[in-house]
Amino acid sequence: MRRFITLISIVLCPLSFVLAQREAGDVRRGNRDYKKQNFTEAEVDYRRGLEVNKNSYEAHYNLGDALFRQDKYADAQAEFETAAKILDKNEDKERYAKSMHNIGNCAFAQQQYDQAVAAYQESLRANPKDNDTRYNLVKAMEMLQQQQQQQNQDQKQDKQDQQQQQQQQQEQQNQDQQEQEQQQQPQNEDQMDKETAEQLLQALEQDEQDTQEKLQRQQGKKRRVEKEW
Repeated sequence: MRRFITLISIVLCPLSFVLAQREAGDVRRGNRDYKKQNFTEAEVDYRRGLEVNKNSYEAHYNLGDALFRQDKYADAQAEFETAAKILDKNEDKERYAKSMHNIGNCAFAQQQYDQAVAAYQESLRANPKDNDTRYNLVKAMEMLQQQQQQQNQDQKQDKQDQQQQQQQQQEQQNQDQQEQEQQQQPQNEDQMDKETAEQLLQALEQDEQDTQEKLQRQQGKKRRVEKEW
């Protein structure tokens, strides 16, 4: 991501206007620290200036710049947005354009290319002659297109993976069901064999009982005949 931020032309320079407010001293100290690339110290100075005047455009703008240099892109974007809201975009078009430009840079650094495109477009409405912003806009639009294409591919791949997973689950369920049926089948056969054996045993017992009764009847008749003799 840093490669693309370096590639596009970033306009992030602290403002150094002479201020009448009490925060002017803190902002000037912040500017000196910023020029020395002491961005953490500059951040502290600008925040002190905001404690004196929370509506200072210069303090918010420069604080955003110092935060950006520390890769605190979301915090920097919030400061630039506050700075832009303080201005009357119709009366102070140049500074408003710079604020929107830097909002675009922060969004770009966070790969929020749709927000970057919108911010650069708003910057160009205030300052149509800014070639740096125009170049950034083109780059952001290219990155947005690539991002959308990648998202579409990811969604398509996710759908294919989901369908494949569902198919595998269905196949596994079918296999488990077949295995369960195969395991149950011998049990049914064993149960049938047991029932058949019991039926045969009962039949044999009945036959034996019939035979015994028949013999008993025959012996009874024989005794009666012998007595008649």
